[in-house]
Amino acid sequence: MNRVVITGMGIYSTIGKNIEEVKNSLYIGKSGIGFDPERKALGFRSALTGILELPNLKGELKRRQRVGMAEEGEYAYVATVEALKQAKIDDEFLDKFDVGILYGNDSSAKPVVEANDLLMEKKDTTLLGSGAIFQSMNSTITMNLSTIFRLRGINLTVSAACASGSHAIGMGYYLIKSGLQDIIICGGGQEINYHSMASFDGLSAFSTREHEPQKACRPFDRDRDGLVPSGGAATVILESYESAVRRGAPILAEVIGYGFSSNGDHISVPNIEGPAKSLEMALRDANVKPSDIDYINAHATATPVGDLNEAQAISKVFGAKTPYISSTKSMTGHEMWMGGASEIIYSMLMMQNSFVAPNINFENPDEFSAKLNIAAETIKNHNIDIFLSNSFGFGGTNSTIIVKKIK
Repeated sequence: MNRVVITGMGIYSTIGKNIEEVKNSLYIGKSGIGFDPERKALGFRSALTGILELPNLKGELKRRQRVGMAEEGEYAYVATVEALKQAKIDDEFLDKFDVGILYGNDSSAKPVVEANDLLMEKKDTTLLGSGAIFQSMNSTITMNLSTIFRLRGINLTVSAACASGSHAIGMGYYLIKSGLQDIIICGGGQEINYHSMASFDGLSAFSTREHEPQKACRPFDRDRDGLVPSGGAATVILESYESAVRRGAPILAEVIGYGFSSNGDHISVPNIEGPAKSLEMALRDANVKPSDIDYINAHATATPVGDLNEAQAISKVFGAKTPYISSTKSMTGHEMWMGGASEIIYSMLMMQNSFVAPNINFENPDEFSAKLNIAAETIKNHNIDIFLSNSFGFGGTNSTIIVKKIK
């Protein structure tokens, strides 16, 4: 079995548009959450959202390449360019060797809504534009990036709700570990527009603390009242250790474990057993003990039941003594399909720079979060050799990734 390493990272996030900006935001506990007046005018129960502008790709990509790319594809392109550059993979390499792509994405709502509105107005499908179909498919990110970067390896979108980005990395890990691929671009992307969040808002799952947006997302806090939707894109380059050494690539860390499970229960309310099973599987796969984990990036989205059940799942697996835990969603909001990938990068940055990012807005624990070692403030000079990242999603899908520092 091949060892699987990370040789590049890239991100376009509400807390920074590149790795350096994101690292600084994590260290100081900067929030990327704000208030969107347009959502309020449209009748949203909550107008809170992650704030992120679209990148300007004019001059960077040809019009034909841009016209079929949805919002989340633009974010993913920027993140992937940064990751490939760090991994020392250029156009010449992509033309000579098979590189794959596995990206998490579970919606492309805005193009679908806009195409339908135009059809109702014009009554003519030929006026929808040649790019509409490529923007509206769930696989919009992989179909666009595979074409732009001329990829000839695995080409697949992973749709698994809020665990999509994590499962994409886990599947990439398996393919490389088994020798079927040498290098795979893995990640997750999420559109931020209101079109994609209207029905979610209708579930009353979002925080309504609109008078103080940056304090609204409160994972594990007793007074949490719901998640804040967000998005962007995050890319990691997964590679076999042998391939990375052969071409002199920077080896940033090693993926050593992947666990997964399905709750087999309620479609939107998580339980305890499913997440615990995913955690236990990842630990077995990595051949490490709970006490070997130096940091947990929790899924915790700040929903009352979700955080409560994850806290119990962690306690069930780790016992009374847990490592430092934080939910970076307290700063970014819930990045949905992107979150499982971005949270690997957030944790990698903590590992590289010896700190634990704070779980901001954590002021009062509840009965179960009181049992966890939650970092309410930045923990400085903390060595992280091994970290674990949880991602859970609608339908009861669970994913856990474990990453180890390369020494």
